Amino acid sequence: MKKYDEIDVNFKVPTKIQKDDIKFYSVLNKPFGLYGAFYVDGKFRRIPESVAKATNEGVWGHHTSMAGVRVRFKTNSPYIAIFAKMPAIGRMPHFALTGSSGFDLYRNKDGDEYLKTFVPPYDFTDGYESVIDLEDKGMYEYTINFPLYSDVSEFYVGLSENAKIEEPAPYKDIKPIVYYGSSITQGGCASRPGRAYSNIITRRLNVDHINLGFSGSARGEDAIAEYISGLDMSVFVYDYDHNAPTVEYLKGTHEKMFKTIRAKNPNLSIVMLSRPRYRLNDEHKARIEVIKTTYQNAVDSGDKNVYFIDGPTLMQYAKNEGTADDVHPNDLGFVSMAQVIGDLLEKLI
Repeated sequence: MKKYDEIDVNFKVPTKIQKDDIKFYSVLNKPFGLYGAFYVDGKFRRIPESVAKATNEGVWGHHTSMAGVRVRFKTNSPYIAIFAKMPAIGRMPHFALTGSSGFDLYRNKDGDEYLKTFVPPYDFTDGYESVIDLEDKGMYEYTINFPLYSDVSEFYVGLSENAKIEEPAPYKDIKPIVYYGSSITQGGCASRPGRAYSNIITRRLNVDHINLGFSGSARGEDAIAEYISGLDMSVFVYDYDHNAPTVEYLKGTHEKMFKTIRAKNPNLSIVMLSRPRYRLNDEHKARIEVIKTTYQNAVDSGDKNVYFIDGPTLMQYAKNEGTADDVHPNDLGFVSMAQVIGDLLEKLI
């Protein structure tokens, strides 16, 4: 039987990778497992386009950014290659290109371990290809983390055509953890995708997650709250302090969003965060009080599944060294956040 790319040229992946036996596979097909996104109308998306448009322009712009998206599979290929088409590239002066626009590779060998990054060319415009040669050629499970701030319209994994390829082991039989928030939730400014705090926690707990971080655009609107309230999840973690334009805006939306989620999910564990910041000014303190009020009102009403973590606690292991620009966490800051939030989630699930 002929190969698919011999029957239909649309399946053929052009490549300059020097591997005579390379064969590319679309991650939309089995045995690959896609997590954190779905594929509709030629793009990977984190939420439906209709919900994104109904929320705000920024959410619509970022709903195709690939924060938290993962592809998992098992293989004994001596190398792993990628071929990605990327119609929108995230480039910022304070954010490593490997984090905003790169893919990184983990292997499960007595737990997930980082191997290497598929480093994008600095001047690439619409996607790239890359290959990682593997020293240990046994049969292992691999995870490829997608970029935190770039769109992906097509993604293929290249393996030796003689290699075995199998479905990955499932995550624990627990509903996904859902994270909603600002650019920090989306992963800015991690050095590579695997360093975003939600990805760190997923590796620690072996529980799937959905990243709904929308840079500059998480404002707790009714449209996004209603959408999230209908998701099948084990825990909901939210932090949009940074994107609420004012303290008064936060006050007018924060408890309302909580009540919307709680109404449809009476037994769901809900974790409220303030912005991850160790050093506070008066406005930061006022915002914390708004979030604490939502939390305390819930507790006073008899809610036993609500939790609150403030910014200084989130950054306790990094302190003032935990950001890239006095706002967005660096890798140290994300490790601190992942440790604190992960400790709580481990108890909750």
